[in-house]
Amino acid sequence: MTPTDRDAMDSDATAGDSTGDELVEAGFQHLRLERAGRIVRLILDRPPLNVLTIDMLRELAAAADVVAADPDVTVLTITGAGRAFCAGVDVADHTEDRVEEMIRVFHEALLQIRSLELPVIAVLNGAALGGGLELALACDIIVARSGARLGQPEILLGVLPPFAAAVLPGLVGRARAMDICLTGRTFLGDEAKELGLCQHVWPDDDFTRASEEYVRSLSELSRPVLRLTKRAVVAGAEGPLKDALPVVEHIYLDELMRLEDAREGLTAFLEKRPPVWKGR
Repeated sequence: MTPTDRDAMDSDATAGDSTGDELVEAGFQHLRLERAGRIVRLILDRPPLNVLTIDMLRELAAAADVVAADPDVTVLTITGAGRAFCAGVDVADHTEDRVEEMIRVFHEALLQIRSLELPVIAVLNGAALGGGLELALACDIIVARSGARLGQPEILLGVLPPFAAAVLPGLVGRARAMDICLTGRTFLGDEAKELGLCQHVWPDDDFTRASEEYVRSLSELSRPVLRLTKRAVVAGAEGPLKDALPVVEHIYLDELMRLEDAREGLTAFLEKRPPVWKGR
């Protein structure tokens, strides 16, 4: 979870934040919540590299609570202000007198993000290293600039990334997880996509437009159907097929098919017209 040396991030270009967003919550010191229609953007805002502190991690958990309490939000994105997504957790919070609290608060924040009912997209506008990459791994989907640097460099400082160690084998396989965690090497967005960490990677000069278009396409879908679909996929990922399939069947038959939006989507297809989502 520690940040790596800053030389690894010097090539990450600055990505400008979108304008015209409505501020959702002004009570945070090192992050912002901005709303654009049905999309909420959580922006890490501790320049220059958005390094996480214990206090900032508490803000992150509180921001997740704010988003969870808003039934009108369809998609949450997490990104960084400036040239980095997040360069990790402050080394000062790894000292013997603080590390236990840091690990607890860090993992509580990541689990709160991971447990949100709505889709959560990590938008890697720049370097995602150490705890920054672990934060991205807590999200449902990761999209990145091709020039963004990713990695788990903790071993170079004599420590390890606990959250990444727990989730990476399931995402990229045992051997690739070993390579990432044991070497501490950094790699670019294109390799991250080859590894299966990033679902979409766009060229640096097209990243803002393409990532916003991708998020917008999700936000235009039915909010309750998105949430049920996420729950179904999570059920499939967390258990053997014989246990997961009955859970997904229940979601489909007893929850999804009771939604007006499910009936509207099927009817619109048969009538050869765009669906009009009601959000229920």
